[in-house]
Order: sequence, then structure tokens, then C-alpha cells
Amino acid sequence: MTENIRAGAVPLSSILLQMITGYWVTQSLYVAAKLGIADLVADAPKPIEELAAKTGAKAPLLKRVLRTIASIGVFTETEPGIFGITPLAALLRSGTPDSMRPQAIMHGEEQYRAWADVLHNVQTGETAFEKEFGTSYFGYLAKHPEADRVFNEAQAGYTKQVAHAVVDAYDFSPFKTVIDIGAGYGPLLSAILRSQPEARGILFDQPHVAEAAGKRLAEAGVGDRCGTVGGDFFVEVPADGDVYILSLLLHDWDDQRSIEILRNCRRAMPAHGKLLIVELVLPEGEEPFFGKWLDLHMLVLLGAQERTADEFKTLFAASGFALERVLPTASGLSIVEARPI
Repeated sequence: MTENIRAGAVPLSSILLQMITGYWVTQSLYVAAKLGIADLVADAPKPIEELAAKTGAKAPLLKRVLRTIASIGVFTETEPGIFGITPLAALLRSGTPDSMRPQAIMHGEEQYRAWADVLHNVQTGETAFEKEFGTSYFGYLAKHPEADRVFNEAQAGYTKQVAHAVVDAYDFSPFKTVIDIGAGYGPLLSAILRSQPEARGILFDQPHVAEAAGKRLAEAGVGDRCGTVGGDFFVEVPADGDVYILSLLLHDWDDQRSIEILRNCRRAMPAHGKLLIVELVLPEGEEPFFGKWLDLHMLVLLGAQERTADEFKTLFAASGFALERVLPTASGLSIVEARPI
């Protein structure tokens, strides 16, 4: 896009208008995901009247949504008023290994509403989600089981998409015991254990999440080598792991809370242990990077942030670790490796 702007290939007003109206796409995809349209047309194209009847929608209005997102490759109108699947739309199916339906729903509901208060957030420092909902994001999830389920499904789906890139980029063979802190349903830990048949794992998360994760670990074929532990990483974490993995965890917390988590890992870790942080490490300068947008999302949602390598180094210095290296992966995520000191 930068090249087009510089070359004048696209009018600047058109480029800015597309940016301004980006929320139209978010909410249109949310409608299709929430109604389960991709599941209904997965086997064959369906007429709009049938789709409307099965979803409780108004046929003329649903048609307008589907014809619009079909224009960007999400679904296809095979004949007038008949809609079918496309590779992009297939990502909105339920229960598939690469499903992004939970992400589309999550970003279209409470998280979307929170962005309405981003200006207030920037001007006052009050987290936008808390202003909108009167509680913290995780406090909200604790009281709304369906939103919590969608969040954990979305996190698992994203992590599953990037797990193989992490496994390909790092040698996990030296580790006998792998402890995943804040692991959710355990897609990354499962990928690591499948790549290392002799290793054992411990999945650590909130009690209700750890309990639900047991079934997922069994389905992944690693349940016999992986235990689940419920707890609070602000209090303590399981001890004596050879490697502690914090994947997409620290970006949920400000520096003070992140240091608390890291200090608990340091107390639990043997001298030979390793710490691996899997996050979107922010580059310096103006280059486009998804992590810069996620950094704003963390601000709006949690009052938290993505970090640069130097900012991770500062966190480590305050919590008993030393930065060793930052390994990029094919997914855009990086593995930030540290050792206890």
C-alpha cells in the first residue's frame, strides 16, 4: 500500500476512506460467523431463502450482507441469490482445524464495543473496556461463560495456526519437562509434545480452563504425557520444569503484573531452566507490522501492550532473568529466550 500511495496509483482519498470504513468489514464478517453461514453452505451452495429460514434472518437483508462480503472473496454468489463457500469463507466454519469463526465472533462482540471508547482511553488512561463494561476484561469473562468459551476457542485457534512455526523454529529436544503457563486449551504444548515423544508436559491455567483442556490434550494424542494444573500465576506456578513457556500471555498485562508472573516463574525454575516468551516482538521504526495494531487492541482491552526486544530485556532484568536471543518464526511471532540469573 505504501508503494501505491507514493506512486499515486490509488487516490489518497480512496485509501483513507477504506481505512475509515474498516469496521464495516468487521461487522459483516461477524454476522456471517455468528449465523453460521459457512457451515450451512459447506457441502453445496444454498438459496438465500433457505439460509434465512435456518438462521432466523430476513432474507433480503441477509442477501445484502452476503453479496457484499462475496465481493471481497468471503463466499460466492454462484447464481442470483444462491451463495456458496470459498477458501476464505471456509475459515469461518465451526470445528475445523483452521477455524477462525471464534475469532470473528470475539472481535465482533464485546471487544468491538470497547473500541468505541479508545479516545477516552488515550485521553485519560482509563482502559476502554472497563469504561464500557464497568469491569476488567478477564473479570467480565469470569461472569460470562459463553464469552469466556469463545475467547478460549479463539485463542486456541490462533495458537494452533502458529504452533508449528514455533516448533519448527526452536529445538525443544533438550527438555524433559515442558510447562506451559497460561496455556489455554494447550495447542502449542500439544504441538511441542508431538514433536518430542520423550518429553512430558504440564498445562497450567485457571482451574476451569485447565479442566476443559484435558479433553483437548487427549484428542491431540498427548493426554498420557501431559498433566493439567489449575491455579493463579500471580500466586505460584508449577515447579521444576526444564522450560517454561509463556505464549501470548505477557501482552495481556502491564509491566508490574508481568514482572509478578516472571518472578513466580523464576522462583519455580531450576538453575538450568529456560524461559521462552512467544509474542509479537515490535520492530523499531514505521514498518507495517500486525503487532502494532495488536498493541493498540491490548491497550483498549486490558490496559496492556506488546513489547520491543529492549522492553522484554527490561522486564527480565527486574525479575531475575537475562535475555539470550530473539528468534523470529514464520508466523510473525518471535520466541524470546531467557535464562535465570
